[in-house]
Amino acid sequence: MVEAFAVASGKGGTGKTTSTLALGMALAADHDVTVVDADTGMANLLFHAGLDDAAVTLHDLLVEGTATDVNEATYERFGLSVVPCGTSLAGFEAAEPERLRDVVAELARDTDVLLLDSPAALGSKSAVLPVVLADRVVVVVEPTIPALSDGLKVQEYARSYGTETAGVLFNKVRGGADDVAAQAERHFGGSVLANVPESDAVRAARRAGEPLIAHAPESEAAARYRRAADRLDVRDGDGDAVADRFRSAVVPDTP
Repeated sequence: MVEAFAVASGKGGTGKTTSTLALGMALAADHDVTVVDADTGMANLLFHAGLDDAAVTLHDLLVEGTATDVNEATYERFGLSVVPCGTSLAGFEAAEPERLRDVVAELARDTDVLLLDSPAALGSKSAVLPVVLADRVVVVVEPTIPALSDGLKVQEYARSYGTETAGVLFNKVRGGADDVAAQAERHFGGSVLANVPESDAVRAARRAGEPLIAHAPESEAAARYRRAADRLDVRDGDGDAVADRFRSAVVPDTP
């Protein structure tokens, strides 16, 4: 079985990478999980996962003519298989977004859940391709009306390529978010997965180079992410069929 989720938002700073790793660790209690930093331009998952010294990254896999194997860029951390992306401008410029299809297809053959940490904006092929490749998208937003608007743009684009909405995850919640959550239930294709509070534990985990659930497993934020993962209801899928679909995916024009 395999299902691919794009973890996406309409803008940066929503805690998307923190959410990707937290959902990944929560899902890993019952599934084999592979996390890919598909944000080739503004990658930071490697810092959150203690992989800032990784010798081989996704950038190396996206350059034509390299002999690099997917396994060389896959690291076992915190019960997850993690494919980090490099942060150099040269690596970003050399990378070919279309090659992400083959990388994801290869990974899909040997995992239950693929989580694609997606770029925050939709301004380039490298940004939109993870959303197009995924089966469903988890939209991470802060509980404000402008943030909902940004998230809805992501959903609209995803739906235009047949990607369903798994749900919306409210992050950095500082007070009551009931009214905004009610609006999200009406406008998003999936339910509200969880309201994750603003948390010092999240900041401490980032400084430590560890996912939240590894660093502060008893925190309220960690509990909310586990609740969100329980609501995702991972679907069965044939790995080979999913891999073939990824390889043949249409590379979208810039929206």
